[in-house]
Amino acid sequence: MGYPSPNHGERRGGARPSLIVIHYTAMDSCAEARSRLCDPLAEVSAHWLVDADGATEQLVDETRRAWHAGAGAWGPIDDVNSHSIGIELANPGDRPFPEPQMRALEDLLAAVMARWAIAPHHVIGHSDMAPGRKADPGPRFDWRRLARMGLSVWPRPDAALGDRPLVRSLRAFGYPEAPEDVLLAAFRLRFRPWARGPEDMIDRALAADLARRYPVKAGHDTDCR
Repeated sequence: MGYPSPNHGERRGGARPSLIVIHYTAMDSCAEARSRLCDPLAEVSAHWLVDADGATEQLVDETRRAWHAGAGAWGPIDDVNSHSIGIELANPGDRPFPEPQMRALEDLLAAVMARWAIAPHHVIGHSDMAPGRKADPGPRFDWRRLARMGLSVWPRPDAALGDRPLVRSLRAFGYPEAPEDVLLAAFRLRFRPWARGPEDMIDRALAADLARRYPVKAGHDTDCR
């Protein structure tokens, strides 16, 4: 079976998908996003595109390396494209994600996770693996809803963990190396989008809980292109 986008290649080093990266398209319509994701001159793509009405289409075979993540890392993985499935949600980035789109995403995530044995804590946002460079899927995306469905994770407040160093916890959970303020902003974008000001005990406690329950594995993969 052929797929619309020509923008893909071999997964490097025999890698298999172990991450799912969620994006928004930052475009006015799904048709506009599809055109760009299938344009060989754009050199970008994703495996899946989900419209606001829930219509879902595959642009790249999941066995192939789509070009959706760019520079960034998660835990020991630097070549995120070779290790991930990319899902684009049709959304300009300035509005909520409609119910039909979220339901379709839940069905898609469940299927992809089952096919590739991907754990819930390996479902991340573009902003998680590229803090400071990317902001999608943004503060309007309902990560807690996915966590309730077992399709992602959500931290549990534990005041006893409020003295743990924030950066150490975030790095242990999977966030890449970055300045402390950049990591705080990326963490809050996903888990506390309403929070403002300097880091506080709640930030530290939530981050420490994630690190304690979902620590990344050791190792290093150096190719990020």
